Amino acid sequence: MLRTWDRWLSAALALVLAGNALAMLFASLAWYGAVPGVTSTGPYNAHFVRDIGAAYLVAALGLAWFAWRPREGWPALAAGAAFLTFHAAIHVYDASCGASPWADVRRDFVGVYLFAAIPLFLALFRRPSHD
Repeated sequence: MLRTWDRWLSAALALVLAGNALAMLFASLAWYGAVPGVTSTGPYNAHFVRDIGAAYLVAALGLAWFAWRPREGWPALAAGAAFLTFHAAIHVYDASCGASPWADVRRDFVGVYLFAAIPLFLALFRRPSHD
């Protein structure tokens, strides 16, 4: 069952993800230096950061569409949730292979795991009915 709170939560997360995406797209070097843990993933690659920023923007737009028109926007939400969930899974794998996995999980908990879990929850359990 869809609740008004679900739409507000989706809209708020869309704004946060869109802000991150725009920083990645238009201030990629500053973003690279500012986000904890990013510099440990390898040397700065502007093209790669902007590519991922584009994916984040698409996920944000899917969340926004769901917030605005849940029935029509649910497929876009599901696609955005899929990207965010696979991205989080990569972080889980990388943390499990790293020297300090729990520190990595703590560092990424909100910005990666929680921001993937919320859209995944909405996509799985808050699909609007079509009656």
